[in-house]
Amino acid sequence: MKPRALLIDLFGDYLRYRGGQARLRELTALLECFDVGASTARVTLARLRKDGWFETIPEGREVSYRLTEKSWHMLDEGRVRIFDRADGEWGGVWHMVIYYVPEAERAVRERLRRELAWLGFGPLAASTWLSPHDRLAAVEEKFGGTPMLRLDMLRARSRGLTYDRDMAERCWDLSGLNADYGDFLDRYRARMPRFRAGRIPPREALVERTRLIQEYRQFPFRDPDLPEELLPPRWRGGEAHEMFLEARELLREAAEAQVDAIMSRRDASLLRPLES
Repeated sequence: MKPRALLIDLFGDYLRYRGGQARLRELTALLECFDVGASTARVTLARLRKDGWFETIPEGREVSYRLTEKSWHMLDEGRVRIFDRADGEWGGVWHMVIYYVPEAERAVRERLRRELAWLGFGPLAASTWLSPHDRLAAVEEKFGGTPMLRLDMLRARSRGLTYDRDMAERCWDLSGLNADYGDFLDRYRARMPRFRAGRIPPREALVERTRLIQEYRQFPFRDPDLPEELLPPRWRGGEAHEMFLEARELLREAAEAQVDAIMSRRDASLLRPLES
């Protein structure tokens, strides 16, 4: 587990509900739970601050790191994508993004592709991406004013469900994804009895819960949350999602206790309500 990802997950799952800021010594102590040294913690925080994740606030002889509005938004967006699932019947409509980026603007093209994958779009062709969910407004919000990028956004239907299923297979590696969901289930099925027994020490619970989240959050980049009629037989994604939610909740109380043991007491007016 890399220090950068650890810090983002610690803020996303714990510290955002404790005011969205923490002192350097508190963050260093949290990272020590994952065997990350103090010097590495300082370097990583400095880089995240440079990237716009944090602003620093002097507190006497100490310094605190506070989430920026940009990072609040990114954490909120990530939370929805990881935890929420589309419901309701699919109307058979595909939402399509066709883009043109000059060859010299490779960084823009790669950023666009990463965002499209995160939003649940898949590449039907090199510059044509599809999603069964209407997230065109999110694409427009993120990239509508980007220089040198042309976006055409359309809604379309195929000739029928057989063709829809074929396009889904071409846009996403559903077989490989399903196999990886199976591996995830096998790993955590073996751990669940111990989680359910509730005898995991707080520090270990924090590490286990963070590892769980980091493993599972790779799936939304690959899983478009397809409607049931487009899924292959014996799909394991739903089962994996339910196990993820259960394991995360089982480890929550002990992990929260470890965070609370490290964090200093803060003015209650700074705190946001804990997640339900």
